[in-house]
Amino acid sequence: MAANPTAAIPAAAGPSAASADAPVERLDRGAGAWLWLNRPKAYNALSEAVLEALDRELRAIGDDPAVRAVVIAGWGPAFCAGHDLREMRAAPSLGYYQDLFARCGRMMTLIQRIPQPVIARVHGIATAAGCQLVAACDLALASDDARFAVSGVNLGLFCSTPSVAVSRNLSRKAAMHMLLTGEFIDAATAVREGLVNRAVPAAELDAAVEAVLAKIVAKPREAIAAGKGLFYRQLEMGTEAAYQLAVQTMACNMMEPSALEGVQAFLDKRPPSW
Repeated sequence: MAANPTAAIPAAAGPSAASADAPVERLDRGAGAWLWLNRPKAYNALSEAVLEALDRELRAIGDDPAVRAVVIAGWGPAFCAGHDLREMRAAPSLGYYQDLFARCGRMMTLIQRIPQPVIARVHGIATAAGCQLVAACDLALASDDARFAVSGVNLGLFCSTPSVAVSRNLSRKAAMHMLLTGEFIDAATAVREGLVNRAVPAAELDAAVEAVLAKIVAKPREAIAAGKGLFYRQLEMGTEAAYQLAVQTMACNMMEPSALEGVQAFLDKRPPSW
């Protein structure tokens, strides 16, 4: 049985002295890797440095079999306030904006392409590309006082790239309401609409995240990786092609030693020996 992650660092602790200037701080706990957005004074806005650091850390994690799950969190009063608007206005050109949004899109896609499940740990606000980040993660848990918005339209900028992830979580009408009005929704609404899995009191957020981590890392790594990969690929397919891919994935998964042991353990009425 894989080791469960140990207790996470509470959000109030803040970054370590060695990582005070790092745009993203990685803190591994057991089989879980925690990626802390580290721009608390800027509400963890996604600067170019943050995007680069997230991309680098996620790629390294994706190649690391010792890491079984990932948490993306934010130091300070907010999860993530979206793109860094001051940085964006400093270099106004079409080419710059195309590159910036493409880089952000690649990082969001990478979250779903690495084999480990990625959990968003949300507190405070998650706005614009910050809300996109929540939607891009495989799972999301939030404090019950968290708020969410894709509010670019309030500045004359429709949240087009966030709409890709948000529209794949919420119903069309709910997504369009957020995108067209720029209004905030509360955590309870985010759960009801499908953006967040669960909302808990702020004091219980870390424990809730740890509980989900423990359940994930207790499962065979091969099954989790195969299932996550299949889940996102089949969503883009027609029903027949999706079933064909699912059949092949499940058949290969069934041949894994961990699956054979799991089935035999069930038949023997004993815990599996993984």
